[in-house]
This record gives sequence, structure tokens and C-alpha cells, in this order.
Amino acid sequence: MKNTFFILIIAISLVACNQEKHTNNELTTSIDSVSYSLGISVANNLKNSGFESIETDAMTSAFNDVFAANDVKITEEEANVLIQEYFMELSEKKSKEAVSEGNAFLEENKQRDGVITTASGLQYKVLVKGEGAMPSASDNVTVHYHGTLLDGTVFDSSVDRGEPATFPVNGVITGWVEALQLMNIGSKYKLFIPSNLAYGERGAGGSIGPNSTLIFEVELLSIN
Repeated sequence: MKNTFFILIIAISLVACNQEKHTNNELTTSIDSVSYSLGISVANNLKNSGFESIETDAMTSAFNDVFAANDVKITEEEANVLIQEYFMELSEKKSKEAVSEGNAFLEENKQRDGVITTASGLQYKVLVKGEGAMPSASDNVTVHYHGTLLDGTVFDSSVDRGEPATFPVNGVITGWVEALQLMNIGSKYKLFIPSNLAYGERGAGGSIGPNSTLIFEVELLSIN
């Protein structure tokens, strides 16, 4: 986040310094192009952080006040608190939306043909039924998998990489631990994993947000 706002400071200060000169936004000099490029980077960064819009006039006013040594309307300490509170509220909002969306999906999904719901809330559908052995929690397994969010976004896929993955059964998310012990070698299941059996409130990396319900296609290739 510090890097985001550092870049933002550079971009807006450049815009503020050149505001009168280039009111038509033409990129006539090198610094014009650099400024515009920084603006693209910052805007995309902020959108990815959850901002739907920014009041650019207020932001430019703040930069002008700071660089002109005018009295600012909000102190730096107050500004830091406001920014932190905004992101906390944004995170809580997105988290609640993810819970609601996930619950609605799973409630509808469990009514679909072939979908089985376990006592834990894990849902799965058998795509291919294998005839081999079944792993235990202490085994290592080799699998192919393809993971998506509810909107279809692919966040991880050994299939796309063209290389299966090997790991201990008890070394993955809870939903996988349960599902793998239901599968025979040669089986391919589609898993619908509630957030509490996945990464929960913490999410994972930049792709899996807090309280995300996950969908996987998993093929059990071998027990090692």
C-alpha cells in the first residue's frame, strides 16, 4: 500500500504542476507521457484495491496545498487514520459480500443432479469414478487440478501448467483433505468448497479474497 501511495504522490504532483499548461491533456512532452503512464498505473492499482472512484479534484487540491505550504484541511495523522479505516470498511464489505454470494451459490448448487453434500458442508460431483486405492490423510498423492472462483476466474491450475502436483493429503486446505480421502485412484471429482473449508477470512495471495468459495476439478493420479 505504501508503494501505491508513493506512486500516487508522484503522479498527482506531476499533474498538479502541469495542470495549467496542459488543460487539454495532450501528451506533447516526455514528462506528459510519464505522468499519464503513472496515472494509468495508479488508477489500475487503486481499482484492484477496491476503489470504484476517486475524487481527483479533492486530491489535486490537497497536493496544491502541500506544495504551496498552505494550511491543509486534514492533518497527515488524521489522513492515515482515514485511509486505514476506509480500507478496513472496504475489506469488511467485500468479505460479507463473498460470504453471501458463496452461501447462495452452495444452496442452489446442492440441488443440482449429482452433487453430494457432506456433513462438513463440502460439495462434490463425481465426474469419473476410479477403481484404484483410496488415500489416507498420511499419504502423499499426485493430482491434476483446475481451480476457479465463482465467477470463473482461474487462480491456479496444474492442468494449464501441464504438470501434475504432488503433496501430502493433510498438507492442503480442509476441503481437499476430506475430498481426497473419498477418491479412488483414477477418479476425477468436481469440488465446491465453502470458504471455511478453504482459506477463510484470510484469503490467499492476490487472487483468492477473504471468505471465497472455491471450485476445483481434481483428478487423483496416484498415491505415493
